[in-house]
Amino acid sequence: MPRTKTSSSFQNMINREKKIILQVRNWLILIVVVLLIGLGIYLISHLGSVTEISSVVLPCYAYQDVTPFGDSILYYDSASIHCLNATGGVRWSLPVGANAHFSVSDTNIVVWSGSRLFIVNKDGRPTYNETQLAEVQFARIGSRYCAAVIGSDTSPTLIVRSLDGTSVDEESEAYSNLMMLDVGFFGEADQYMWTLAMDVYGTAINTVLNTFQVGKMNTGIVSLGEFLAYKVLYENTRLHVFTTQQMYTYDYKAVQDMSGTRLVYGWYYLDSYIPEHGNAYILLAPNAKRTSTQTMTELRLLTGSIDRRYTLPSACFGAAIQGKNLYAFSKDYLYRADVGKQSFYGYPLKLSAESEVTEFFGLTSNGRAVVACGDVVYSISLPQ
Repeated sequence: MPRTKTSSSFQNMINREKKIILQVRNWLILIVVVLLIGLGIYLISHLGSVTEISSVVLPCYAYQDVTPFGDSILYYDSASIHCLNATGGVRWSLPVGANAHFSVSDTNIVVWSGSRLFIVNKDGRPTYNETQLAEVQFARIGSRYCAAVIGSDTSPTLIVRSLDGTSVDEESEAYSNLMMLDVGFFGEADQYMWTLAMDVYGTAINTVLNTFQVGKMNTGIVSLGEFLAYKVLYENTRLHVFTTQQMYTYDYKAVQDMSGTRLVYGWYYLDSYIPEHGNAYILLAPNAKRTSTQTMTELRLLTGSIDRRYTLPSACFGAAIQGKNLYAFSKDYLYRADVGKQSFYGYPLKLSAESEVTEFFGLTSNGRAVVACGDVVYSISLPQ
């Protein structure tokens, strides 16, 4: 029987519907594939690889002045300073008495308690241990020298010793009616020293930067004005001085490099990485992040003429820079980003069933982070 016109039209309609259904199915498949690809990119960007973060509990408590020290970790238990390796093994212990404080460089430690001053090498052996002529306010140490500020708060004496305790320099007249804020060494062989002091008796508060050639002479002095100076960073041949308003740059004679001035109002110095060649990488955090109980949601990086901002995936308790990696720590994630990119990789911190990170102490030189969950301190491996 020949096919009628009606049946032919009906078949054409069915074919058109099948074609439409096929096209819709193809579009749905394409949409699902695109969504899966997007989800994969999101997971890679925010959750990182499947790399596990290993952690160990350290035999110390968060309130015991926990401090990264090269590839080690120091803490003070109100009687002794203990040095741990990055996974918690005890390397050495040194009795220093009650009410002690300490400061570190890359390879040395200075400890003070009352008028007692200890200089200690990285192996825990004291190279100097003597009582000073007055109570020690604070002390700092470098690769060749130790500086201690002793005496009254507003007319102190600055003493400088070699690491074996030999007297190298002493200065008191330059700090009459000044309050010492900090001191440090710089130069290829720590041959120079800087000090920050505050004039509290003038008509207006004024912070003063002094530079010295150790054991020889004052090389420069500059007034920083009323804004508090709180950090000095040595980068190759330059000193970066951070105030609550500006970052200023000086040479060893305290001559200002105007091109190195940066406005940092609303931000404060957090950490830095200084390569052997090239510009330093300086990490800043918002001023609101002043204590370990507050969190940050963004970071700022200065290097050369570059001024870069980063938005963190979630609120973090601390951040640091090592090599060209940025690390930040939230209550349950470790985030990592390349300094040249804006995206962070996230790694879950499965420290214990109910533990959340509450404090960040810093990084060791061998790729570990030191954090606290309440009073419990952990050493965590860093993803690279």
